[in-house]
Amino acid sequence: MGLDDQATHDLIAKWRAGDEQALKELLPLIYEQLHRVARQHLRHQRVDHTLQTTALLHEAYLRLAGVAGGSVRDRNHFVALASRMMRQVLVDHARGRLAAKRQGGMRVALSEAADVADEVDVVGIDEALTRLSALDEQQARIVELRFFGGLSIQETADALRISESTVKRDWTMARTWLSRELQNLDLQ
Repeated sequence: MGLDDQATHDLIAKWRAGDEQALKELLPLIYEQLHRVARQHLRHQRVDHTLQTTALLHEAYLRLAGVAGGSVRDRNHFVALASRMMRQVLVDHARGRLAAKRQGGMRVALSEAADVADEVDVVGIDEALTRLSALDEQQARIVELRFFGGLSIQETADALRISESTVKRDWTMARTWLSRELQNLDLQ
């Protein structure tokens, strides 16, 4: 384990034990990785989105500061949690904008990897993921980590502590399920 890896591990352990200062010290060590995750989230947003990468990261950090670190195991798990917070920020932002404008929704372009419609409503994705989570929580987490967080198959497997083959299988099944759900949204 490298020096930064050991420091990250130690700070996560301190945060897990309730040391709130450890989260403040952890952020600079993994800032670049979290910044990449934030960019990945915003890559799927409309071009004129009012949240910028750094703002999204900082909003997620504020949410992380309000969460106990008791369940965070390691760096990948922390990044996965931060990615989930970023998704929540974006969904809340979309809902706020929808409420303000009283329109049909904000659109987000999905990557070809998702094999779903070209564009889909951010709130619709969140609702579909909530339904998927009720059916298969692991598949929903894989979608969050792969699609929203930009994690690789291996990073996702490490974060969830499952095999890469399980990630690949569940990723394929989840994309198929989401494709069907999102097409049904477009028909309504």
